[in-house]
Amino acid sequence: MTKARWASVWHQLDEVLKQNPKSVLEIGPGPGIFKNIAVNIGLNFKTLDLDPELNPDYIGSADALPLPDNSFDAVCAFQVLEHMPFDTSMKALQEMCRVAKKIAIISLPEAGYCWPNTISLPYIRKVQFIIKNPFKKPQKHVFDGEHYWEIGKQGYDLPRVMDAIKSHAQKNCKISTYRVHENPYHRFFILDLCS
Repeated sequence: MTKARWASVWHQLDEVLKQNPKSVLEIGPGPGIFKNIAVNIGLNFKTLDLDPELNPDYIGSADALPLPDNSFDAVCAFQVLEHMPFDTSMKALQEMCRVAKKIAIISLPEAGYCWPNTISLPYIRKVQFIIKNPFKKPQKHVFDGEHYWEIGKQGYDLPRVMDAIKSHAQKNCKISTYRVHENPYHRFFILDLCS
């Protein structure tokens, strides 16, 4: 766990807590760091994974969730969907939206060189922004045994991924997105299903 990865976990928790959910489902809990924090602060938290050795609360596939509609206030998947082929990951997102009552939150890897910047204006505010390298062309993605795709690679630019998310989410869903300043490799998408 690097400092940048911890920053990403902080954003995960922040996005979930902003919704004041009564119940949360995390798909693909990995080592369980997020769950341990969430449970310790009192969230009603469950996990789902295909691998029974991770001891999830539910065993099943993300693209065919074994749960009824509107089962949880919030459903999240952090750095998970890229581990599936793109079409399968969008089916998983559609399933997340089906199972979520209020919100679905995902984070995905975003490749490409960039420079995070901060300008501090004393007594006014701190402004954070990220500048993408305009001279670096998108690389072709090569499956590395882990990631089938990443935002910013050839064929997976942000507009294409946004369009796919919009077409697989509910019709009236409001979507916001941002890169984590402390860890710009992670891009968050918040899907407000109540809009």
